[in-house]
Amino acid sequence: MAISSSKIVSIFIVLSLLSLDLVHAGMGSGSSMAPGQDHKSPAPTPLPPPALDCDAACGVRCSLSSRPNLCKRACGTCCFRCHCVPSGTAGHYEECPCYASQTTHGGVRKCP
Repeated sequence: MAISSSKIVSIFIVLSLLSLDLVHAGMGSGSSMAPGQDHKSPAPTPLPPPALDCDAACGVRCSLSSRPNLCKRACGTCCFRCHCVPSGTAGHYEECPCYASQTTHGGVRKCP
């Protein structure tokens, strides 16, 4: 019985040393990550679009309007939703498809 129990102790010690060696091998790269975690760097977060001054952009867009207050209010809503305003005082909707696609309940284009 003494031989078999000493063999069991020896096997236990060898397995313990091997498991410690495996743990140290996984952390040997100087990483502070826990075992099982990916060693890939996280994907960079995309930068937010540059802030658009909707008041100024809509002031230019509505500068020739016969009803500038109404135009600026509608333009401001569209600018807030779409984060863009087409250049010029009319047209150029291809520059901002979201702006062009906004409609009222009656199906009329909302954005000036």
